Amino acid sequence: MNLSNNFTLSELTKSADAIRKCLDNTPSQQIINNLTILVSKVLQPIRDYYNKPVTINSGYRSVVVNASVGGSVTSDHCKGMAADIEIVGIDNAELAKHIASTYKFTQLILEFYTPGVPDSGWIHVSYDANNLKGQVLTAVKRDNKTVYLPGLVT
Repeated sequence: MNLSNNFTLSELTKSADAIRKCLDNTPSQQIINNLTILVSKVLQPIRDYYNKPVTINSGYRSVVVNASVGGSVTSDHCKGMAADIEIVGIDNAELAKHIASTYKFTQLILEFYTPGVPDSGWIHVSYDANNLKGQVLTAVKRDNKTVYLPGLVT
């Protein structure tokens, strides 16, 4: 099922963890609606701007799949409102800056980026039309714990 010109439902619901552990990751119609909005408001415009495929590392995750990967119990992934993305050949920090300055979103996190290593980490972006707070964070590891710093720290 196509959600836009360049995104399919299957790529936004695929989970290696769900496949490996035989976990159900089937979205409801409401989740599909939310994914369609995320794609139309953020992912497809990014794809159109760069004219390059956007890799979805993680999109929708059922509550069971989310728990199996250690995701937050309040994760927007479980609502079909978030995706972790990258674009081959585009520095993840540069992509995060572009998203932060161009689109409306709920949350943007530059996760585990190493300055000087363009393809390190990934970008988490979420879109909830009822909560477009535009929160921008950088996730880093400190003492084996994930710490969220305000803004884009590169």
